[in-house]
Amino acid sequence: MEYRKLGNTGTLISELCLGTMTFGGQTSEPEAKKIMDRFSEEGGIFFDTANVYTGGKSEEILGNWLSEHDRDDYVIATKVRFQSGKSKNSIGLGRKHILKSVDESLKRLKTDYIDLLQVHTWDPVTPLEETLATLTGLVDSGIVRYIGASNLRAWQFEKALGVSRERGLEKFVSLQPQYNLLSRSTENEIIPMAVNEDVAILPWSPLKSGVLSGKYTSDMQSPPEGTRLGDAYKSGRKTPWELNNNQFTWSVVTTLSNVARKVEKTNSQVALNWLLSKKGVTSPIIGVRTMDHLMDNLGSLGWKLTKSEMAELDEASRLYVTYPYDLWSENQQRSGRMKDLEEIE
Repeated sequence: MEYRKLGNTGTLISELCLGTMTFGGQTSEPEAKKIMDRFSEEGGIFFDTANVYTGGKSEEILGNWLSEHDRDDYVIATKVRFQSGKSKNSIGLGRKHILKSVDESLKRLKTDYIDLLQVHTWDPVTPLEETLATLTGLVDSGIVRYIGASNLRAWQFEKALGVSRERGLEKFVSLQPQYNLLSRSTENEIIPMAVNEDVAILPWSPLKSGVLSGKYTSDMQSPPEGTRLGDAYKSGRKTPWELNNNQFTWSVVTTLSNVARKVEKTNSQVALNWLLSKKGVTSPIIGVRTMDHLMDNLGSLGWKLTKSEMAELDEASRLYVTYPYDLWSENQQRSGRMKDLEEIE
């Protein structure tokens, strides 16, 4: 396991982050503790959860495990934004909800501080100034070390940074976007913005809820029971299965499988290695449900896809884009400037 800086901070995180969304739901506490033990033994120090995952059980299970270990050895990230109670104000990014949610998260996590507190998504109701001032107060009090965001669009993230700079408030140091071989529109604005701002990129769903793992095929009428997608499909919820059961997906999966066979790795390992090699990516969040899933995902470390293998996957998963993201626009922006830069250097 290698370690990378959390954005422009002095804190290091492991190159893989263990997501705990299924803990207390599809993953029992005994199994979750075994998974966390093994992740830690392999050098993993970065854990991600949220106050709403499995109704708070995810934080509780992580907290129970954390209480049996040296707290300062680990970087713990959680989130706030979604409905966490029955009252009218138990949702959003207003001061009242943030402070109450953080207090509850601290109790469940059995800790007196949170390393990275993330806003779970944009709040169109609460002024950014109120949200960022509240988060800054938590940092100043020592309850929170850093603040980050999840699921924000590039303009929303930049607007937040602008407010922070203008008012002398804490700035977001990380962003959690969905990013994988089937979700590459993230590269249009979000990735370049984060790289330019030296913000940590923590991709969630690096395997597209298992669609990229190789366990699903185009001839399936529905995802099999006992899988995350199968359970969601059976419950009637809209899942990545319905959204991605199309020709493009299976074409990408076929190429992924071909590359995996060539390098003698699994689909999951190749998909994760591809993501780890992409510009700006800091620590993908692996949402494993079982020990087998964890061990498979850990096999993505310690080796690199070749340039030709990366190019093969890039081409297979390339999205059709138009202005201003097309090649013509890119060439116009670079025209003459790269030569100028070379002469300056």
